[in-house]
Amino acid sequence: MRKPTAPAFNLEFQPAHGEAVPVAEHVQRITVNNPSPFTFHGTNSYIVGDRSVAVIDPGPENEAHFQALMTALKGREVTHIAVSHTHRDHSPLARRLKAETGAMIVAEGPHRAARPLHAGETNPFAESSDSDFSPDLALSHGERVIGDGWSLTALLTPGHTANHAAFALDDTGILFSADHVMAWATSIVAPPDGAMADYMASLEMLLERDDRLYLPGHGGPVLEPAAFLRGLRTHRKMRERAVKERIRKGDRRIPDMVRAIYKDTDPRLHGAAALSVLAHLEDLVERGEILSDGPPSLKGVYLPG
Repeated sequence: MRKPTAPAFNLEFQPAHGEAVPVAEHVQRITVNNPSPFTFHGTNSYIVGDRSVAVIDPGPENEAHFQALMTALKGREVTHIAVSHTHRDHSPLARRLKAETGAMIVAEGPHRAARPLHAGETNPFAESSDSDFSPDLALSHGERVIGDGWSLTALLTPGHTANHAAFALDDTGILFSADHVMAWATSIVAPPDGAMADYMASLEMLLERDDRLYLPGHGGPVLEPAAFLRGLRTHRKMRERAVKERIRKGDRRIPDMVRAIYKDTDPRLHGAAALSVLAHLEDLVERGEILSDGPPSLKGVYLPG
């Protein structure tokens, strides 16, 4: 039996900021010029269709990107604006695009946390969340959006956020995987917005499909989705084992675990890594594999189960 391996991340990507780049038949990508440690080279917006189209993840409030979208959409009817989730690098421009085109906004729903805040807890991603977002149509799992010559099926993939959705371009084998699966890095799973148990369940759901190509919210395509998904699952299980090992070695605080587990990671990402460790701890406590002295928190104390 071949030993499971972590995913082979691909950092090769030409963003072509502001240009509509063909990435599949009747699919174009325009990348926002908003690079960061969390967005890679920027957020990808996709245009699906020919004369009558849908826009997937219009992106942040960015004038240059809005103008690039309108240039690419000139002479075409926009019937739907599909939003994968409500982080501010994906959803805010939907409102302006709707006002300009009259298109219907579709998504899983408004922004919400995966769980209530604990006493004294703050949401570290509160300012990154588009709390004003409200779709015209809230999609359930498996619900289809039908256009002229194309249809999209909503696949609810909570984990990165509670309202995260991917969109399958029916009869093509193409999945717009947004931030759930990306070729360049793992998705951030940060409580209370996200939940590790949800993320892992969403991976399992996608593994039951036979998509041939993923077009993600940041970076380039995932060319062998099934193998990549298995690698992501292995990677998360390895992180979980590392967290349990740090507890066995006496660590009781997340910062101590992060310094050990992520010693080779850019220190600028240690804050996100701490939230990932918190997500693993919450999952482990829920499954009864460890005990916690109160709810797991960034400052909490953990007791081995």
